[in-house]
Amino acid sequence: MKSNKYKIITLIFAFCSYYSNAQQLQQKDSLKNTKTENLKFKYKQLIIPTVLMAYGIIGIESDGLKFINSGIKEEVNENIDNKITIDDFSQYAPALSVYALNLGGIKGKNNLRDRSIILGTSYLLMGTSVYALKNITKIERPDHSGFNSFPSGHTATAFAGAEFLWQEYKDVSIWYGISGYLVATGTGIFRIYNDKHWLTDVAMGAGIGILSTKIAYWIFPYIDNHIFKSKKNINSAMVAPFYNGNQIGLGMVINLK
Repeated sequence: MKSNKYKIITLIFAFCSYYSNAQQLQQKDSLKNTKTENLKFKYKQLIIPTVLMAYGIIGIESDGLKFINSGIKEEVNENIDNKITIDDFSQYAPALSVYALNLGGIKGKNNLRDRSIILGTSYLLMGTSVYALKNITKIERPDHSGFNSFPSGHTATAFAGAEFLWQEYKDVSIWYGISGYLVATGTGIFRIYNDKHWLTDVAMGAGIGILSTKIAYWIFPYIDNHIFKSKKNINSAMVAPFYNGNQIGLGMVINLK
């Protein structure tokens, strides 16, 4: 079964490498455009999230992909004794990094108000999609702890944040964006490592997360002009994860001028 383990690790890191290269090519193109043009819908940006989501959806019924899922589960159960719960926190790291970098004096694409609206929109889209699919599919988790395995919410949150970090700081340095995707990929791996999700769950979650943030940027001009008409500026904001013993989430406190 070791071959299955190596195949999945290779597959995940191959995706991360491919996505980084694809994003670098998009960055070169974007340097020719204005900030407003960067927010426009582009069909080629749908390729990677669509492929990931298609893999996850096909895996619900595909015997071949189910076999891969089962092989990974057996490998996890045979060789892993201690669970590592870092994924409960790493899922928020990419998004929080945007605010940390800004506080450190490294300015991103948007101001505090605009990027907070974009992140909130992304999380709303992502959270709604994940919640709906979990209740519709009712797929059992690998560790038999529940019937809400598909898709991985932790992975979706991590990849939504990674795309958020990429969009805000790709013009400053592509390494900020790449590091965010490495953390997001690691989060997905740990969800499998901890026997909480199948590979198909993680793939679907990654696709949803990426797509949710892309949509949030595409529709931001409309939201800004039609929903957030107030000209108030955000004076300060604090974003932090929370844990109440049963649930984990991300909280935000915003002060307006």
